[in-house]
Amino acid sequence: MDVNTILRTQYELKELELNSLLEVTQAINNNLSEDSLYKIFNFTLRANLNIQKLALYVLMEEERDADRWECKTNFGTEISFTNIMLNEHFLPIKQITKVEELEDPGFFDEFDIVIPVSHKNSVLALVFLGGLQKEIDGQQTEIGTTFIQALSNIIIVAIENKKLARRQLAQEAMRKEMEIARQVQQFLFPKELPQHEGLQVEASYMPHHSVGGDYYDFIKLTANHSLFCIADVSGKGVPAAILMSNFQAALRTIVRQTMNLKEVIPELNYQVLQSANGENFITFFIAIYDQQAKQLRYVNAGHTPPMLINESKKIQLMDQGTVMLGSFHPLPFLNEGLLEDIDNFMLFAYTDGLTETFNQHDEEYGMERLEKFLVRHADLNLPDIHRYLFKELDEYSGGNEYHDDITFMSVMVNNKFDGGAL
Repeated sequence: MDVNTILRTQYELKELELNSLLEVTQAINNNLSEDSLYKIFNFTLRANLNIQKLALYVLMEEERDADRWECKTNFGTEISFTNIMLNEHFLPIKQITKVEELEDPGFFDEFDIVIPVSHKNSVLALVFLGGLQKEIDGQQTEIGTTFIQALSNIIIVAIENKKLARRQLAQEAMRKEMEIARQVQQFLFPKELPQHEGLQVEASYMPHHSVGGDYYDFIKLTANHSLFCIADVSGKGVPAAILMSNFQAALRTIVRQTMNLKEVIPELNYQVLQSANGENFITFFIAIYDQQAKQLRYVNAGHTPPMLINESKKIQLMDQGTVMLGSFHPLPFLNEGLLEDIDNFMLFAYTDGLTETFNQHDEEYGMERLEKFLVRHADLNLPDIHRYLFKELDEYSGGNEYHDDITFMSVMVNNKFDGGAL
């Protein structure tokens, strides 16, 4: 071959490479889909560069391990590599390597070379190629592997950027959803709680990173009847917040019509089933105190049992009731708890995020520690009790992240004096 032929062949090859690069760049600029970019990559190597065999393996999304390598395009091979897993010998490859030099290449022995595609020191893809010879003017010329590596890098990095943009959009959508859920949840909490000699109510809420469905409420039903409740809906985010919003609306409507808890609970259960279609459940505790009769009636629907501390600092778990709401229709059983002749007590209700606080030894804070805390601090006012409890939880966790929302509500009743409305 004379010098002019060699130069002409090299020129035509460079022109072919540049045209291929232009086509790929235009496709990326036109914001084509990932599948379209893979198809263009396939066509460019097969039709324009006359590569005989190709299998492109890509590391998928954020699950960066051997099980997540996927063959995205394949042609010219004796077998289909679409469902062929990568041999472990290929995973450490950091530079262009001849397949024949690898130990036990398996099905991949029909390829000549493997080209790694890297970005920021991470291998994102492996390009397996066979038949790099292209005939130009009757002469066999080998396509440069450096160019193929550059072309592959452009395609793969463009696809990686698409994935990144998609994740960022998803994260922003999630952030907005969480903000909406927080606003809904805060709207559900009562704006004011009673703080006078006969009745004091204190509530605290510490949200987790993802918004759950914790809810508490106080409703003055009549001059003599006060309602306290706490609930926790399964699930997170906007769906949980919306379900709890519907639940609050239903509760407030029903208790204005009847204070009979054996009527209130079945109706609430039905409303949850209608709203959640069996996909979410609500644990719920509700209590109504009758100041005149000095009676406390309650139902615990699958909720962590609240604690009632009497004047002697004895604790009674309030566990009478039924299963969580939204799980069965009709409810399989329903028991109403009744405490009579009580006029001086504290009721402490909470969601399970409190007792499920873990220390650095992966041990739960637990109900027993909570009982001891309440007995030890029963003589304090409610704001101090809540403040000291948060402090104790922080010290117990030792800096560990809380796994769930933490909500608790304390009710202090002093009904010994005459003529004082609660």
